[in-house]
Amino acid sequence: MSKFRTLGLLLTTTLAVAACSQKAPDQAAPAAAAAPAAAAPAAPAASLPRQKAPDGTAVTFVGIKDGDTVASPVKIGFAVTGAKIAPAGTMDAGTGHFHLLIDTDLPPQDGPLPANDHVKHYGKGQTEDTVTLTPGTHTLQIELADGLHVPFDPPVVSDKITVTVK
Repeated sequence: MSKFRTLGLLLTTTLAVAACSQKAPDQAAPAAAAAPAAAAPAAPAASLPRQKAPDGTAVTFVGIKDGDTVASPVKIGFAVTGAKIAPAGTMDAGTGHFHLLIDTDLPPQDGPLPANDHVKHYGKGQTEDTVTLTPGTHTLQIELADGLHVPFDPPVVSDKITVTVK
């Protein structure tokens, strides 16, 4: 691997980890658009190897389910079976952290997940958040990623749920 590619990969990874540390997830997130966005965020600049998903790993929502009508801000819990939650940067086998996808499809799976209004990172190992959503219909999905924010192979994702905000 060239020296410049290695430096680029290191920079991409450092920025992804820093993005998780910038804002505590208990702060209100910017209001997501009322209509779901169909397009996934742009692909990351560099791809990283994906870890094999631990056998039997699954992620689910806690305290919210498909079809719920809720008031904003919305408290959302995350649960995992078959793996352990660890802060971003932890590369121990069988560990990962949560990402919440709001009004979007799965981002590209060949590199670190983006951090934006549609993909929230929980890189400190958080298992819940309170998210501000605009009135209307929204989709939510959880994805588990490794310590570098790279999705597992195969992806460990929850069912996509739809909630209506009053």
